[in-house]
Amino acid sequence: MKLRNGDQRPDCVPVLLFLALVLCRVFGARALNNGLARTPTMGWLHWERFVCNLNCREEPDSCISEQLFMQMAELMVSDGWKNAGYEYLCIDDCWMAPQRDSQDRLQADPQRFPGGIRRLANFVHSKGLKLGIYADVGNKTCAGFPGSFGYYDLDAQTFADWGVDLLKFDGCHCDSIEHLENGYKYMSLALNRTGRSIVYSCEWPLYLLPFHKPNYTNIRQYCNHWRNFYDISDSWQSIQHILDWTSLHQEEIVDVAGPGGWNDPDMLVIGNFGLSWDQQVTQMALWAVMAAPLLMSNDLRQISPEAKALLQNKDVIAINQDPLGKQGYRLRKEKDIEVWERPLSNLAWAVALRNLQEIGGPRSYSIAVVSLGHGVACNPGCFITQLLPVKRELGFYEWTSDLTTQVNPTGTALFQLDASKMVLKN
Repeated sequence: MKLRNGDQRPDCVPVLLFLALVLCRVFGARALNNGLARTPTMGWLHWERFVCNLNCREEPDSCISEQLFMQMAELMVSDGWKNAGYEYLCIDDCWMAPQRDSQDRLQADPQRFPGGIRRLANFVHSKGLKLGIYADVGNKTCAGFPGSFGYYDLDAQTFADWGVDLLKFDGCHCDSIEHLENGYKYMSLALNRTGRSIVYSCEWPLYLLPFHKPNYTNIRQYCNHWRNFYDISDSWQSIQHILDWTSLHQEEIVDVAGPGGWNDPDMLVIGNFGLSWDQQVTQMALWAVMAAPLLMSNDLRQISPEAKALLQNKDVIAINQDPLGKQGYRLRKEKDIEVWERPLSNLAWAVALRNLQEIGGPRSYSIAVVSLGHGVACNPGCFITQLLPVKRELGFYEWTSDLTTQVNPTGTALFQLDASKMVLKN
């Protein structure tokens, strides 16, 4: 995705000047303090699996429609997703009518969403879930529907009136970096002014990176999570590129993440078509270590029992949702093995060993536990449990011990090191 030149509307310059004047008076005085996303957001998002399918006549079960989201809401409750922590049902692009209404408000496509977003929100809330929606900072959305430029306050209030709980705000069709940055900031303030609790999901750094280095401290002040890299696809290559980008830039992005604001490597594509079982394990394990929002994009009507069990794995979700709120990072890379680690609450650490090879069989790898967690993860000892690909308790390890395991090609072994159990034992 790139910063695109949108339509050059004649009212663009005066609106930008107006926004600049308003923003100069509020920036620095107000930062994002909405009390939301204290742990990474969990839910379901339609984009990767269902993209912009508008053909409800020939493909009624996979087009972007009220029916699709109501079916997913039903399944999120009946099939245990809500109980596992997945609470946001999120609409992406292509929900809108081609034009705003007579009062300049956004409106849902009347054929595909006959009850409008308000009725859908009421249905989702009746299930104990929350509703997310999509808009764009520019003149148009990425798919060409009406953008929010010039309408930030109106759109924020519209979403609040409808009962929306999360906004994914994209960055297509901006005509300047100033427009992009001011628009993201202004919408954050506009959402807060509505008085409704609305998680704010930004794509701000993604659209800056080809041109400018993002100020992540600034971005965190306005967003609950933010995308850094290209859209994920249902492929192992896509997962690899995201992990490579994240580890390459970890010194810039890891420390800024924490309760209320998270780096977002994009959707979970587990349960679709493009990943092997080991690759699905890798995505789940590393998204947990990276403290990433867990927003699935799959078809819950057709998901396999294995994929469902992986996505609902309570131990892995607990790592992702750990209240300490520290993002993990790549510790080292050697012999085609990456070692990732993440500090957790109660003296625990998560450690992931990822096999980079795509040829051959399982790789045996040993690592000294003294090298993990800055030397304190297992000092003087710890209890180690393997969580993925299967759960098994490995027992107590001393500070001088080695952790040895086998990791399948493109797979990951995820462990939890718990020093508190060692303290209790002593």
